[in-house]
Amino acid sequence: MARTPNTEARRAEITRALLTVIAQHGYERATIQSIAAQAGLAPGLIHYHFKSKQEILVSLIEMMAGVARARYERILGDVADPGLRLDAYLEARLGTGKGAAADVVAAWVMIGAEAVRQEEVRVIYGQVVSEELALLTALLEDCLREQQRDTRGASTLAAAVLAMMEGAFQLSSATSAVMPVGYAAAAAKGFVRMSVSAAPMARQKGRKAK
Repeated sequence: MARTPNTEARRAEITRALLTVIAQHGYERATIQSIAAQAGLAPGLIHYHFKSKQEILVSLIEMMAGVARARYERILGDVADPGLRLDAYLEARLGTGKGAAADVVAAWVMIGAEAVRQEEVRVIYGQVVSEELALLTALLEDCLREQQRDTRGASTLAAAVLAMMEGAFQLSSATSAVMPVGYAAAAAKGFVRMSVSAAPMARQKGRKAK
């Protein structure tokens, strides 16, 4: 009797195929047929494991988030210092060392471009950006609090850093031979340090205004 393929392994295989197709051709041209061809499967098997291309996209974004989370946790280790935790986050997202995945970055840029045009992609993309913004805001609040700085500007600073990250992803995909190697992580860390140091001091509780 033939061995039944593991469903989760097959779904991961299809998801990885979508990643490759998107990175090379964009989301719109990622048809079920092209995904099947990349995975070396019959189109019917794609439909057996996923109801639609959008469902594969959800699986892909979950996979990409898992890759990013795993890299962050590996770099972070058991670090407790708020500043070093934020450095680990920026290194995980922007660093070019071990675990960096150019195809994942390229696919994310393509997904972002499609989010401008397609509602179904925009909804999923927005959810991921919202979660990333919340994580970055929490990390920045810890840094500001540790330095006794006002935390009220954390969400605005997080948005600026996230925009910087997205721009770096775009440039790394479109002009990889132009931008200096390793610039993004170093620049983001420097920007965050200056911004945190420039934030106003937190008000002392119980202190009366003159």
